Amino acid sequence: MSEIGIGLVGGGYMGKAHAVAFSAVAAVFDTPLRPRLQVIAATNKASAARYARAYGFGRATADWRDLVADPKVQAVVIASPQSTHRAIAEAAFSIGKPVFCEKPLGASLEDARAMVAAAEASGQPNMIGFNYVRTPATQFVRKLLAEGEIGRVTWFRGEHTEDFFADPAAPASWRTTGRANGCMGDLAPHPVNCMLALMGPVAELSARIETVHATRPGGLADNDDHGQMMLRFASGAMGHLYVSRTATGRKMGYAYEIHGTKGGIRFDQEDQNAVWLYRAEGPEATRGYTRILTGPAHPDFGAFCQGPGHGTGYQDQIIIEARDFLQAIHTGRPVWPTFRDGMAVSQIIDTAFQASDDGLWHAVPQS
Repeated sequence: MSEIGIGLVGGGYMGKAHAVAFSAVAAVFDTPLRPRLQVIAATNKASAARYARAYGFGRATADWRDLVADPKVQAVVIASPQSTHRAIAEAAFSIGKPVFCEKPLGASLEDARAMVAAAEASGQPNMIGFNYVRTPATQFVRKLLAEGEIGRVTWFRGEHTEDFFADPAAPASWRTTGRANGCMGDLAPHPVNCMLALMGPVAELSARIETVHATRPGGLADNDDHGQMMLRFASGAMGHLYVSRTATGRKMGYAYEIHGTKGGIRFDQEDQNAVWLYRAEGPEATRGYTRILTGPAHPDFGAFCQGPGHGTGYQDQIIIEARDFLQAIHTGRPVWPTFRDGMAVSQIIDTAFQASDDGLWHAVPQS
């Protein structure tokens, strides 16, 4: 076993989650590489020092460049605003350091393409953070689909719905300004990644993207609140995706429903430890969806708990991501999703904006 120095850019919501994950991952998964929290960077010295004390980092800095250059930092984790992702990743790759970057890959498709180019030119391990697709339940669904459990898939419906901007009296903030901070930039990458993982490439799409509350206390909202896409997958299956930050009553509505010729599957992240599976077999009178509670028989569950139905949580998804990143570094082999997989998500979102602008169906570029 050997240690690896971790540098974390950003100490807020996701920064804390990654700090906890890299502190716990070796104990949970007995990883060959043992993370050591070396340096954390934040927007000012006071907050960086506060995060370092709280999370157990050896040093704090207000300059991410200082963190990237530090010889004790052997891998860089980016959990800062998406407008900063490209510069940090390019700097790390230029001196041969692996990078894990939170979604979305960058603030634009142009950023995503540049980051993929930098990653692949460097030859360094690279991953993007799509944590929800790593629940034992959704990993199990991927396995069911790969094994043809519900036959040929004919239809997919996905959503990511939350309500943190459902109230028109919620004040304007940085989230209501700039395309990258809108619903399509913030929430949509997660379900787009999910549908690519479960269904494969999207061939073409049509979209509508709108602002629900254009005027808010303190200012105007110039980005989108919700959007929907009609989809045709490369497999020939049809689909629909809806994303919203104004879905009253929804807190973590990352959900999907899949129809196949031999059955169906339903999942909702608000009940993340259960999968509903329908098999079109046996007498009609006894058919029905079966609720399957995840347990040690499902992917990655047993590392956290030996009791079926006891459940895993949000933080556990981030620990699984940390395990995968360390595995990519240790083996030198890519672990999904890489930066290129993140760029595929950015490509779909960019195409959706084009389709919403002109009202036409658009083919989705595959590179």
